[in-house]
Amino acid sequence: MAIQDNGTQERNTSLIENLMGYIDTRIDIIRLEIQEKLKASFVGLMHVALLAFAGFMSLIFVNIFLGLLLNELLDSTFWGFGIVALFYVLLLVVLLIGLDKKAFQGLADKTFDNTIYKSDKREPHV
Repeated sequence: MAIQDNGTQERNTSLIENLMGYIDTRIDIIRLEIQEKLKASFVGLMHVALLAFAGFMSLIFVNIFLGLLLNELLDSTFWGFGIVALFYVLLLVVLLIGLDKKAFQGLADKTFDNTIYKSDKREPHV
C-alpha cells in the first residue's frame, strides 16, 4: 500500500509540475503578446505623429504661399494674409457655434442608419 501511495504522490507531483510549467508558459506567451501590441502601438503612434507634423507644416506653407499670392494679385503687402486669416476666423466661428455638428449629424444619420440590423445575420424577430 505504501508503494501505491508513493506512485500516486509522484504522479500528483509530476502533474502539478506540468501544470505549473503550462501556467508559466501561458504567462510568457501573454507577456510576449502584450509586448508585440505595445511595439505595434508605438510604431503606429510615431507614424501618426510624423504624418501630423508633415501635414501641419504643409498647411502652414500652403497658407503662406496663398497669402503671398493674394498679396501679389491684390498689389498689396498685407491684404492677402488678411484674407487667409479671415477664412480661418470664419472657420473658427463655424466650429464654435456648432454648425459643423449639425452637418456631420445629418451625414452620420444617413451613413449609419440601421447598420446594426443590416449586418445582423440572425433571423429577424417577428
